[in-house]
This record gives sequence, structure tokens and C-alpha cells, in this order.
Amino acid sequence: MTIFCLFLAVIFSPVLCEQWSANVVKNLDALVSSCVVVPCTFNYPNEDLPASRLRGIWHHFKSKQDFIYYKDETRVLDSFKGRTKLLGNLGQKNCTLEITDIRNHDNGPFCFRVELAQTEFDTSTKDKYSFVEECVKLNMLPDPPMPTLDSKDTGTVGHVYTISCTVKHSCPSHPPSLTWSRSTEDGVIELHTDMLNGIWKKQSILTFIPEEKDDYSDITCTAKFHGRKTSSAIKTLHVKREENNKHIIIPAVVGISVAVIFGVFCVFIVKRYKRRIAELQNQDGSLWNRLSRLSRRIHSGGPGQFQSEQRVNKVKTHVSTDQKVSKPRFPSPKSQPKACHYKQDLDDGDDYMNTADLSVYGNI
Repeated sequence: MTIFCLFLAVIFSPVLCEQWSANVVKNLDALVSSCVVVPCTFNYPNEDLPASRLRGIWHHFKSKQDFIYYKDETRVLDSFKGRTKLLGNLGQKNCTLEITDIRNHDNGPFCFRVELAQTEFDTSTKDKYSFVEECVKLNMLPDPPMPTLDSKDTGTVGHVYTISCTVKHSCPSHPPSLTWSRSTEDGVIELHTDMLNGIWKKQSILTFIPEEKDDYSDITCTAKFHGRKTSSAIKTLHVKREENNKHIIIPAVVGISVAVIFGVFCVFIVKRYKRRIAELQNQDGSLWNRLSRLSRRIHSGGPGQFQSEQRVNKVKTHVSTDQKVSKPRFPSPKSQPKACHYKQDLDDGDDYMNTADLSVYGNI
């Protein structure tokens, strides 16, 4: 029988003990001059009761009478009056506590106590329980936590660039505000996430399109906490131009274009030259013949003979324009002695020529 009773006690004692239970964060950071929210849930025996029949109390661990929160604020310690508030709904078994204007001596530990009233009109309690095993201790933070920036190391001109700013805190009822040092016209997204165990994360995501002037510029994210304390984080933005092959394609296209234009120009000049030559060859032969004779005279007689012929032509022109002169009579060349070397006299290099002799055979 004794063994059987001990066996029943082992089985049912955890069930009975779990009827009075609470879940409170054991340690929590609190920023001095800001606020802190202590998550808390509890359970009690019997059926669920409305909030009007439940009374929640927060007290100091050293004494159950040192209230830091009570519905009747006159019973609250002077150092906590007006600074504590029950955020949770007791009817939903939520005993979450908010403490504002945190001070250096608000370190705790603080414990939760629940009292069950007889009826809605009878304020006397029929049962009560203090969860002294589940208390919270606050860690005082004299300086605010620093935000962290997360983004790519380098942005690209004309492409969307995203940078996020994140800061952790322990006061979701008054979360910090995050602001940027640059314009937020392109868009900002804000997120507030529960990290559990009383820690929350506030995040701001900035999206914009960088320009060349944004290279080596600083982006600052500032977190402003409840109580007006602030902290900032800075990131230097590096912007590069859009990767392309323009620096290769453009010079190549220009070079090819110049080569094509030059080739077309050369072909045009060659065709024009050939066409001119053909026109000269197809003209009346007089000009071409004169040029041919002149060329033969130059190559055969040399410069002396050419000059002599020029002088003869001048004399002929002069004689033809003057009055008619009497034609002297000279013997015929056939009657000239064969021993006379007339041609040799002309080829002796002497440029002088008797115009009277020339006029013998000229048509005056």
C-alpha cells in the first residue's frame, strides 16, 4: 500500500504542481532612460476566470509587499509610481509588464503574483500564488545598442541597391525609430520582429538607384530610442560603372568605319583617273599626236634642238604677222654641193639659226 501511494504521488504531483506555473524571462537588457517589456505568462488551477476576477501583482523579490505594480497605485513603491503598466490580459493568462523611464536601480529581481477573487463583487481572494521561482533580473545598459548595416560592398550605376539597418531592443511598446542620412524617396520598408525571450528586432530596408556622384559617399543609419537616446552606424558606398564592352566596341567600330570610308575614297579616285585616261585616249588624235611628237622631239634632239624649234616657230609667227616681204632667190637644195654638210652644222650644238635660210622652205 505504501509503495502504491508513493507511485500515485509521483504521477499526480507534477500535474498538481503545473496548475500554478509561470513563464518569465530570467534576464533582460534594459536601456537606462528608455523602457523595457517583460514577457510573462501564467497558469492557475480550476476553470478559466474572467479578468475581473483576477488580480495581477509585480513585487520585488526581497519582499512580497514591495509592489512595483498594483492596480491600486497608492500601494506601489514611490520610485515606481507612474512607471509601470500591465500590458498583458490576465483573462488570457498574460502577465506581461512594461517599465518606462528605466533607472539604474531598476535591476530587480521582480516576481509575479496572482490572486483569485471570490466573485466579481467580492474582492476578497480565495486563492493566491507568488511565482518566486520565475523572476526577471534587468541588466542596465547606460548606452544604446549600435545598429548594424547589411549590404553589398559595391553598387552599380543605374542598378537597384539595397541596404538594411537593424537594431535590437527590449521595448516593443515603444520601438526605436530608424532614419537615413539620404533621401528615402525611392522607398523604405520597416519590419519589427520578435526574437523571443524579450528581444525584438527593428529593421529598416532602404532601396535606391546609385549614381556616379554617390561613389565614396557615406550612408548613415540613426536609431532613436524611447527616452531620446540615439546611436548611429555609417557605411561608405562604393559605386562602379555598369560593365559593358563599349570601350572596345566603339573604337573598333570607328576604326572599321574610317577604313571603309578611306577604301571607298581610294576606289573612287582610281576609277576617276582611269576614266580620265580613257577620255583622253578616245578624243581627236591631234592633241594626242602633238603630245607624242613633242615627247619624241624631247627624247631624240635634247633640250638644244627643242629650244631651236621654239625659236623657229616664233620667227615663223612673226614673219606671218608682218607685211609681205620679197622672197629672195636662192639656189635649190638639189643644186647644193654634196660636200656641204648642212645637217652637221645644225647638230654642232650651236643654237643660232639663220631665219632667212628657214624662210626659203616656209610658207609665207
